[in-house]
Amino acid sequence: MKNVPKVAAVHDISGIGRCSMTVILPVMSALGCQVCPLPTALLSNHSEYEYFYFFDFTDYMEEYYKCWEKNNAQFDCLYTGFIGSEKQINIMIEIINKMKKDNNPLIVVDPVMGDHGEVYKTYTSEMVRKMECLVSRADIITPNLTEASILLGKKYSGETVSIEQLKEYLTELCRLGPGISVITGITTDEGEHINACCDKSTNQYWKVPFEYVDIRYPGTGDLFTALFTGYLLNGRVLPEAMEAASIFVSKAVRATYEAKSPSSEGVLFEKVMRELYTEYVSYKYSII
Repeated sequence: MKNVPKVAAVHDISGIGRCSMTVILPVMSALGCQVCPLPTALLSNHSEYEYFYFFDFTDYMEEYYKCWEKNNAQFDCLYTGFIGSEKQINIMIEIINKMKKDNNPLIVVDPVMGDHGEVYKTYTSEMVRKMECLVSRADIITPNLTEASILLGKKYSGETVSIEQLKEYLTELCRLGPGISVITGITTDEGEHINACCDKSTNQYWKVPFEYVDIRYPGTGDLFTALFTGYLLNGRVLPEAMEAASIFVSKAVRATYEAKSPSSEGVLFEKVMRELYTEYVSYKYSII
């Protein structure tokens, strides 16, 4: 790995709301990564506000990336998040295929498709099928439980799951293609709030507890995956990277809750940025 890992980040850019690229750029940069944006869309603010401006970047993505190719740009990681159309997924699959032939970077896919049992209105059945193709080319995926259910074609049964069911989901997600599957934002039937992962190469499963606050803040999934990926690129082993990311997100959520900031503004991660420079000595992750 290079001294400064280079990441091609394929996300939308929302000017207000602390999500997608405006979260990924500062936190991954603080972790010592160079983030190179490849926009999927430009928004004045995220779409949970009543009014927003939206500019679809689909028709410009291929020419944008071709200039990177002409300049012989190489990346240590490609990280994708919200994708707005079937055509964009096709473009990303083509780019991944090219990258794998070139220098085979780490491919991280956050399959942003839904939450709390609901598929986002922008997603069609064909886009879900295409997302399965994108996931099959990933090294790491980071769905929430809703997205895991969608990918596996399972009926969503709520945010509460048993550890055995969770391990089954993680195993089946890895069978889709990725070497590592992570499921975020889980509540177990024993009342634990955890993030969990599976490493197919070692057949090991880990869980990390996090502090739960009963308010939904947009962008926390982007924040987690950006941190998790950044820690991995800088040498943390899998469960340590997941725990460090979980701790930072929990602290950012707690700071936001205590500040009584509107949920539409996202989490006030700026208040806890100093935590990114803290080395964790005592880890609490456990094997499941």
